[in-house]
Amino acid sequence: MKLYFNPRSRAVIAKWMLDECGVEYELVPISLEKKEQKSPEYLKINPAGKLPALVDGATRLFENAAICLYLADKFPQANLAPKLDAPERGRYLSLMVYSTSQLEPSMGDHLMKTPTLPQRGWTEFEGALNVVEQELGAGPYLFGDWFTAADVMIGSMFIWMRMFGAKPGRPTIDAYVDRLLARPKGIRMG
Repeated sequence: MKLYFNPRSRAVIAKWMLDECGVEYELVPISLEKKEQKSPEYLKINPAGKLPALVDGATRLFENAAICLYLADKFPQANLAPKLDAPERGRYLSLMVYSTSQLEPSMGDHLMKTPTLPQRGWTEFEGALNVVEQELGAGPYLFGDWFTAADVMIGSMFIWMRMFGAKPGRPTIDAYVDRLLARPKGIRMG
């Protein structure tokens, strides 16, 4: 497996997932300064010209949510996802998609101090925070004591927020992020 990677990109999320899976992989460095992500060779892997991208044999994936879903299912021994027929599977899939369809864009609006217009299709940041708090419950993770790929995706959004010097101002979420950052295989930025 090859992860196309730059430590100052969202590829750190896919790397975190690979590390949590405990599998061997190769990092393929991509220089953003040289715009290697826009090269014709790379665009065959990720037509969006962005990081991350993962190649596993003939399988090519881009977008962190897709990579995390793939890895969690490919490596069931890592126990990072409910089984396909498990009742928790629907909630898990919903949280995986929620991370990029609702939480991330609403967080972007919040950080940029841009109003979230209803026609844009996602909730306001405070509403997204309410959903995450509700889903987290007593924690420590989104599925209680069970750390899953949903924690990688949801948690990474708040870790990025922290990297930009902001916090959601919700003690439950702040404590959740602290736990994620303390994981031995947790995300490492930069």
